[in-house]
Amino acid sequence: MTDPVNNGVVRLIDMIFPGDTNHHGTLFGGVALAHMDKVAFLAASRHGRAPFVTAASERIDFAAPALRGELVEAAGRVVRVGTSALDVEVELTAEALLSGERRLCTRGRFTLVATKGPDTRLPLPPLAPEPVEQESGPLLMADMVFPPQTNHYGTLFGGDALRMLGKAAFIAATRHARAVMVMAASDRIDFQSPVREGEMVELAAEIAMTGRSSVRVRVALWAEDLLTGDRRRAASAEFVMVAVGPDGRSQPIGQPPNR
Repeated sequence: MTDPVNNGVVRLIDMIFPGDTNHHGTLFGGVALAHMDKVAFLAASRHGRAPFVTAASERIDFAAPALRGELVEAAGRVVRVGTSALDVEVELTAEALLSGERRLCTRGRFTLVATKGPDTRLPLPPLAPEPVEQESGPLLMADMVFPPQTNHYGTLFGGDALRMLGKAAFIAATRHARAVMVMAASDRIDFQSPVREGEMVELAAEIAMTGRSSVRVRVALWAEDLLTGDRRRAASAEFVMVAVGPDGRSQPIGQPPNR
């Protein structure tokens, strides 16, 4: 898989598990804000190639809830650039796994400031042209490597990398089949390069083959140094995902769940 094209939008996609919800079964506002702030930081860092801190955010209204078991997608893009500060607009969207129904939960604007230091070059680069959304292509989802995910060498644990690869495969397969998908097998997994603490990871997942009840998903994990922009493919894998009914048995893709 070739390096995916950066269109100026950074996307963070995650599942909403019970630990992220309140007693109503909806996503905690604090968890939603954490997703939004993280994607704002990644978008700012990718644009400015400097250390950034969040300085402020505008009023954020929660228009619709995100429910337990749904996907939540935070998409951020830089909309204003000054000498040392910039604004990132972030939209948080919930998506029902089986129907594909999407709804905008909240939108906000975050102001981030580049901290002064040897790695900071001012003024910041000018605002890029309006990004063009791709109608097709691999699923792209970003994240960041924090200290708890690293070993004593300061690089990403192999198990955490596998978790990221598997999650990307699950989301891509579910969006493709709109069915309850489970992992049936993982083919050869190659680790080409270590991922260091503080780097951004971007996963690209695409459907390689669709069978009667299964989907083969090819996933690549790219590591990116947020200060230099250096990118390298760190890992790749293929997964077989199978559609199942309530009884746990495989069923044809496109068929309503067995009752």
